[in-house]
Amino acid sequence: MNIRKANEKDLSDILCIYNEGIEDRKATLEEDQKTVDYMQNWFAVHQGRYAVLVAEEEKIVGWASLNPYSQRCAYKGVAELSIYIERAHRGKGIGSKLLQQLEKVALENDFYKIVLFTFPFNESGQGLYKKMEFRQVGIFKKQGILDGEFIDIMAMEKLL
Repeated sequence: MNIRKANEKDLSDILCIYNEGIEDRKATLEEDQKTVDYMQNWFAVHQGRYAVLVAEEEKIVGWASLNPYSQRCAYKGVAELSIYIERAHRGKGIGSKLLQQLEKVALENDFYKIVLFTFPFNESGQGLYKKMEFRQVGIFKKQGILDGEFIDIMAMEKLL
C-alpha cells in the first residue's frame, strides 16, 4: 500500500469514499451526498499545511485530511482530523497507516495537536483513535442533528 499526498485527479475517489461515509451515518453529521464541485472547493482549502493523504492499493481505498480547527491565531497549531476508509477495506489497518503518515505531515507543518469529533457509538473509529493514542476529552450532548434526531459528539485529541 502506498500513502501519498492527494492530487486533483484523486477527487472522484475521495468523493466516493466520503459519500459512503455519509450514507453509513457513522462518521459525519452530513446528510446530503457531496458533488464534484463541493470536493473541488474543499480541496482548494486543503493545500499547504492542511494536507490530504490517500491510501492507494490498485486504487484509492482511504483518505485522511488535516482541517482548520479555528481561524483564531491562538489555535494555529491545532488541526482537526477527517479520515474515511472505503467500506470493503475497513478493519485492515489502512486507517492506522494513514494516521501515522498524517501525524508526520502535521509535525512538519507546525501542528502540535490533532483533535477529532466522532459519534460515541462509532466503536470501530474509536478503536482506531485509541490505538493511535488519541484520548477522549468529553462528550457534547445534543451537539448536532442527524436525520431529525439529536446526536451526541465525542471530542478526542492527541498531542504530537
